[in-house]
Amino acid sequence: MSAILQTDDAWRQLHEAASAPYRKAGRFAWHFARGKLAYDPVFRGLLEHSLVAAHHARVVDIGCGQGLLASLLASMSAMQRQRSWPARWRSTPPAPSYTGIELMPRDVQRAIDSIGHLEPAPRFECANMCDAAFPACDLVVIFDVLHYVDIEAQQRVLERVRDALRAGGPGRPVARPGRLLLRVGDAADRRGFAISQWVDRSVTRVRGHRVSPTWGRPLAQWTAALERLGFSVQPMPMSAGTPFANVLLVADIA
Repeated sequence: MSAILQTDDAWRQLHEAASAPYRKAGRFAWHFARGKLAYDPVFRGLLEHSLVAAHHARVVDIGCGQGLLASLLASMSAMQRQRSWPARWRSTPPAPSYTGIELMPRDVQRAIDSIGHLEPAPRFECANMCDAAFPACDLVVIFDVLHYVDIEAQQRVLERVRDALRAGGPGRPVARPGRLLLRVGDAADRRGFAISQWVDRSVTRVRGHRVSPTWGRPLAQWTAALERLGFSVQPMPMSAGTPFANVLLVADIA
C-alpha cells in the first residue's frame, strides 16, 4: 500500500504526471502544460476547495485547449487507485467520462496526440461552443473563454449548459445538483481586468491563434445572469499570486 501524501507532495506528483504526456506533442505543448499547471491557481484550487466531487462522473470542458483538465483528472484517478491521495482532499471521479470542446484545430490535435490513449478515452470535438452539442453531464468547466462571444451568445451558451446539467440521460436520472465552474474576469476591477486581457491576447498569439474581440462584465452581472437561469452561485477569487481580476463562479443547479 502506498503512503498517503501531504498536499504539496501530491500536487508536485500530479503536476508531473499530468504534464508528462504532452512531450509526445512537442516542446511547446509540454512547456505550456507545465507552466499552466504551475502558475494558474485554478487547477490546484479545484482540489483545495473540493470543487470536483466523486459524483461528477460526466465532465464537459468548454474551451478545453489541449485537454489539460482531462490529463489532470486522469492523474487524480491514478493517485487515488494507488491509495496515496491526501486525506485533506475530497475524492474525485474514479473514471470520469470527458468531453472537450475546442475551437482551435491545433489545440485539439495536441490533445489527441498527447492524451488520446487515456482510459476511458477522452472525447475531443473541434467546434464552436455556440454551435456544439453539450451532452448530458454532471460538471461543466468553462475557464476564460465565454468572454470571446457577445452577451447574447453568452446567454445562449449558459442556457444550454443548464439544460445539459439537468439532463439525466437514459437510465441515469440526476440525483445530485449539477455544477458549472465558470472562471471570468471581473470588469469592475479595471486594472486587474486590463492586465488579464493583455495577457490573454498575448497568449492567444503565442499559441498561433487570431485575437478576437471580447465582451467582459462586472462580477455582479455575471452572478445575476446565472441566478436568473436557476443557478445558486458562490464567487471564489481565483487570482492568487497573479495581478489578474479572475473569479471562479461555482454555480450549482438541481
